[in-house]
Amino acid sequence: MNDQTYIYLLVAAVTIYAIRALPLTLIQKEIQNTFIRSFLYYVPYVTLAVMAFPAIITATSSLISGVVAFAVAVIVAWIDGNLFKVAVASCIAVYATELVIL
Repeated sequence: MNDQTYIYLLVAAVTIYAIRALPLTLIQKEIQNTFIRSFLYYVPYVTLAVMAFPAIITATSSLISGVVAFAVAVIVAWIDGNLFKVAVASCIAVYATELVIL
């Protein structure tokens, strides 16, 4: 590794530490603003969705089967909400779509 790699690692470590440590040290009392509270409540869900969505679409051999599986997952989750049923229905949708495409 060259010297720039260590600088990049140091900057990344300082940034991550600052993101985690500054709120703990700067905010002493409970947040009363409802907008900020709701924003902070949904940040983990949005982050997970942003990371998972591209993987859902591109995990299959074709884009069509990924989109179909995503649509099936959304519908099954909306109707039932059971994660196991959502995963099974998505897998079946991908399998059926791949059979039809080939």
